[in-house]
Amino acid sequence: MRTHAGTPAEEQVPAEWRDKILHARLVVGDRVLFASDAPPGRYERPKGFFVHLQVRDPAEAERIFHALGEDGAVQMPIQQTFWAPLFGMLIDRFGIPWMVQCERGA
Repeated sequence: MRTHAGTPAEEQVPAEWRDKILHARLVVGDRVLFASDAPPGRYERPKGFFVHLQVRDPAEAERIFHALGEDGAVQMPIQQTFWAPLFGMLIDRFGIPWMVQCERGA
């Protein structure tokens, strides 16, 4: 993660925003997600979507689900479903909705 502080963007944001995330990179297996904090005045509470992670290894699906769920709210515990060996839904501590699914045949 990189904050605004110490970058050329530091001078373009209010002082209270210098510790906010300018760029974050999350590596999950061989996949990468990029993220950043919304600029002042541009934040909207997430709604109408989930970030869906498809994982091959059941143990890794469990680990990711429980890590994302720390201080969050589980909407559907990770469990076997008719479409996947493991599937769960949660809102993480930052308000981001997630679905974690283990691929069939894993």
